[in-house]
Amino acid sequence: MIEVKNVSKSFMTTKGRHYLFKDLNLTIGDKQSVGLLGRNGAGKSTLLRIICGLDEPDHGEIISDSTISWPVGVAGGFQGSLTGRQNVRFVCRLYSSGPYIDEKIRFVEEFADIGKYFDMPVRSYSSGMKSRLVFGLSLAFDFDYYMLDEVGAVGDAAFKKRSREILKARKETSGVLMVSHSLKDITASCDIGIVLMDQTAHVFDDITEAIKVYEKHVHKAKK
Repeated sequence: MIEVKNVSKSFMTTKGRHYLFKDLNLTIGDKQSVGLLGRNGAGKSTLLRIICGLDEPDHGEIISDSTISWPVGVAGGFQGSLTGRQNVRFVCRLYSSGPYIDEKIRFVEEFADIGKYFDMPVRSYSSGMKSRLVFGLSLAFDFDYYMLDEVGAVGDAAFKKRSREILKARKETSGVLMVSHSLKDITASCDIGIVLMDQTAHVFDDITEAIKVYEKHVHKAKK
């Protein structure tokens, strides 16, 4: 279980402090597949980063004894002067040990499918290559929850198909929190929905109802 307790996040602008959300409270149950919806700038990706510990809230806390992935689909955190293999090996040493390290590296190399670039400096990669590498690295480990940030935008058709198949298998034993501009992907992958709007979170047990509320909110904002 993941509990978001009294979490607020803001940043300064030329017009003063802007809050993404204030005193946010919500609970994500074990093995739940959750679609996180909201207009651009509502704080969806920021909330993912706070939940997995890559960002800090202004106040409040994330309470969980579960293992949580970094945001899958977000390319970042690699050392540019090192090769893909070297970066992957470094991370694998943090999360695994012994013979499992080589097994994880083989999985990432095969899954990312970037050929000779796996042994070239990451700074020579395109953004798509970096995303494929971090996606494969994330899925190489068994987390209780996977944070998915626009993963449907990564790779060609074959890569997307392979990604969907592995994610489907992971959902059998793990929870998922997904951010995507594709409502089709959200509908297909998620059971419940959380809509970030008006600086708070609205939780719906039916993903279809969550999407209806989200679309109504977006349509209203455009008027």
